[in-house]
Amino acid sequence: MKIVRRTALMCMPLGIAACGTGGSTPTVDVRPVIGASPAATPEPKELVVLAASSLTDAFNEMADDFPRRPEAAGLRLILSFGASTQLRIQLEQGAPADIYESADDAQMQLAVRAGLMQGTPTVFARNRLVVVLPKENRAGLTTLSDLGKPGIKLVATVRDVPVGNYTYQTLAKMAADPQYGAGFDQKVLANVVSEEANVRQIVTKVQLGEADAGFVYASEISPRITPDVKTIEIPERLQAAAEHVIGVTRTARAPVTAPRFIDYVHSPAGQTILKRHGFITLA
Repeated sequence: MKIVRRTALMCMPLGIAACGTGGSTPTVDVRPVIGASPAATPEPKELVVLAASSLTDAFNEMADDFPRRPEAAGLRLILSFGASTQLRIQLEQGAPADIYESADDAQMQLAVRAGLMQGTPTVFARNRLVVVLPKENRAGLTTLSDLGKPGIKLVATVRDVPVGNYTYQTLAKMAADPQYGAGFDQKVLANVVSEEANVRQIVTKVQLGEADAGFVYASEISPRITPDVKTIEIPERLQAAAEHVIGVTRTARAPVTAPRFIDYVHSPAGQTILKRHGFITLA
């Protein structure tokens, strides 16, 4: 629709020497031009974050702290936790999210190659593995070598879940180490009695005494569960490089606020929270 402008009324045939000089008010059609840019739609006051279950406690604390900051005033974080693999698949299937966090770079790279992310995801923390045992330790496990004894009941995750991926890497290093010997990884894997969906479920089964041991992140051994469990440390030479990676999704509905939360995770405030929950921070 075009704007129609009438600069003056039709001149009357009598008594008016020139148009527009007789006090008449011009009229203008003020209907909008088709195609004109509408006012920018404000971002929602909600930020949807898909994050690995190992981040549950740390990100819940951040969800309380971040909205108190000027750049996030009035914001509400909606957190969804699970295995990084499952969360990536949900994202592929159209699950709404502004941010995706993975407990390993392998799952994040799959998301990047699938066109699910924008920009370059970043590493914001690291982790390490320990072996968790029930407090009673009825199996009498005292060393890593004991994990290869027949009859030990271990719980794990499937290999493509990050904690499972790191477990397989660590076992491969142990099998290559003269202290444990070739084939040690297969002896340990033969003792796996169930595969759980994520690391938190491994901890729960061990905590309840339904398994003799499991490989978990050191960050999982929080004050909340320490009365119920023991741990066997894994030497640094046998550790996998466990990294946590975060990025903004391609379909983010809050593309301005989402990077602000990621900046906060990298900030001293965010890193302090991560360190308090057992993560290895970058600073």
